[in-house]
Amino acid sequence: MSEKMIQQLMAAPKEITFREVDIPEPGPDQVLVKIKRIGVCGSDIHVFHGMHPYTKYPVTQGHEVSGKIVKLGQYVSNLQVGQRVTIEPQVFCGRCHPCLHGKYNLCENLKVMGFQTVGTASEYFAVDASKITPLPEGMSYNEGAMIEPLAVTVHAGKRFADMKGAKVAVLGAGPIGILLSQAVKALGAAEVMITDISEKRLELAKSVGADYAINTAKEDFGEALVACFGPDKADVIYDCAGNDITMNSAIQNARKGSTIILVAVFAKMANVDLAKLNDSELDLNTSMMYRHEDYVDALRFVNEGKIQLKPLESAHFAFKDYQKAYEYIDANREMTMKVLIDVDPSDD
Repeated sequence: MSEKMIQQLMAAPKEITFREVDIPEPGPDQVLVKIKRIGVCGSDIHVFHGMHPYTKYPVTQGHEVSGKIVKLGQYVSNLQVGQRVTIEPQVFCGRCHPCLHGKYNLCENLKVMGFQTVGTASEYFAVDASKITPLPEGMSYNEGAMIEPLAVTVHAGKRFADMKGAKVAVLGAGPIGILLSQAVKALGAAEVMITDISEKRLELAKSVGADYAINTAKEDFGEALVACFGPDKADVIYDCAGNDITMNSAIQNARKGSTIILVAVFAKMANVDLAKLNDSELDLNTSMMYRHEDYVDALRFVNEGKIQLKPLESAHFAFKDYQKAYEYIDANREMTMKVLIDVDPSDD
């Protein structure tokens, strides 16, 4: 008789349940991971509220994750039982044009664990060894579960080719914005200005290295750009807020001929000034998830002390309190950065 484990299931919006299922047996090219921590991100919250356009119910969530390998498939030779790891949650076809040209984050048939396929929110998870990235020695499981969102920002930072010595503006001081403000510095940016309308978030951003933190409820963004960076303003503006106000503010105030990169996901159809975008010959670029090299760099930056993750830990919840974690986030939107689910709270 198979051993059993507990698995999270979002049966419907705002309805999280748990079920007992068999502990999976890893396939020949897979490993079995004992899940330790799961991070909750904004997209998970969208699913909780029934607002994610590409997720159907029921679904087992979890894509920001850390754990420990407990079993190897017969053909896996590059990993070891006992290793601390994180999991890259993209499931791609390997056959379409983006995949064949190394851009599997843009796979025409992309599925993401926890959204279009089974996520990691269970006590054990069997996964292809190719999706495993070992954590450096000494890195905590808490930090390991935050590498996925950090990789998003490392990838976004690389979308601007001339980062060395750059002056960078980041709109939105949520978890992604604050991680991005650190990632661009690690990639060589000279100065970073971050904006938000929350003083608490701005204080946190400054505490982890932002040079300027501007409350745009009190200060004009365009004037702040000049005050912080001089008349040439920013070399690149990143939108991590994702709404008409922030994107139009970027378009209206960007230095002519410079670059805007959209990192945030717009929740609805945008209404932005493309005439001004055209008149200023601005490059409007985008960023989508990450690739393995972004995970590698994210881990290296944390290990080298160039990026701090611990200050972004907001709260921990037991596995059985998954729904309480979502309710906590809803009730504490301004102050919440990263909430972690302790599937197995031990640090062995």
